[in-house]
Amino acid sequence: MTCEAAFRTAATYYVDQLRAQHKDTAAGEAEALHVMRVALTRLRATIALFSPMIEGDDEMRLAAELKWLHAHLGIVRDLDVALERLAKIKQPGGIHDRAWKQERAACQRHLTRALRSARYRRLIRDLVRWIDDGDWSRKRTQKATERRARSASEYCAEKLQKWRKKLLKKSRRLKDVGAGKRHRLRLANKRLNYAIEAAEKLSPTGEKPAQLATIKLLRKAQKSLGQLNDDKRRRSLAAALGENKVEDSDLLLDARQKKRLLRKAVNAYDDLAGLKAVKDAEG
Repeated sequence: MTCEAAFRTAATYYVDQLRAQHKDTAAGEAEALHVMRVALTRLRATIALFSPMIEGDDEMRLAAELKWLHAHLGIVRDLDVALERLAKIKQPGGIHDRAWKQERAACQRHLTRALRSARYRRLIRDLVRWIDDGDWSRKRTQKATERRARSASEYCAEKLQKWRKKLLKKSRRLKDVGAGKRHRLRLANKRLNYAIEAAEKLSPTGEKPAQLATIKLLRKAQKSLGQLNDDKRRRSLAAALGENKVEDSDLLLDARQKKRLLRKAVNAYDDLAGLKAVKDAEG
């Protein structure tokens, strides 16, 4: 399969997922929101994966619009995660969830307006047209033609290897970095994970075991880094909602829990680096 065909297939699939979850997400259903947000993240990862081939003015404009949509989905999802944790705690006399539910309802109203807006409809329409017949597909330079015609499996293997090396380099001092750099590492981790999944069907059968092992470790690191990021977001949201004694709340992670999660992420990246070393030795 060529890069052109692979991009169209993957991107169209994720846009269809967005459209399928639109109605229920606009109606306030948490699970539909989660699925829609994941589909959007996978779409953005696919666009990043094939960026050299599809770059241009349209790509930049659509990327900004996708970021806009992601922000609306993200804030409501953060509140859903916080409410899920509150429901598990169920501590008498603990933090009341009324303020959180009110904030969730307010943010959902903003999200619903966004999803029912002309801006959203235009975004989906433009995405479909761009994927099918965007400016990237009509470039006639030799380089553009070669990029579209290149083997997708060959290109993805090369691109993903570069992303993997960058991720491992960023993870080397994970224990010493601040929340901002840790957040950027988490985003790079998620992008690589979703890109590997998008390219999985293009890979030779012999490479699938290594890909599955890589995905497993990326998910392990993602889970730990995600919980740390969720904690940071909950702290910000709690402060914004005026919660008292937020530092002592069972809603938040304590120092020991954060240390354990960080150690799990570090171990996952160590194992991922080990996988690479084994593969290099076998090669």
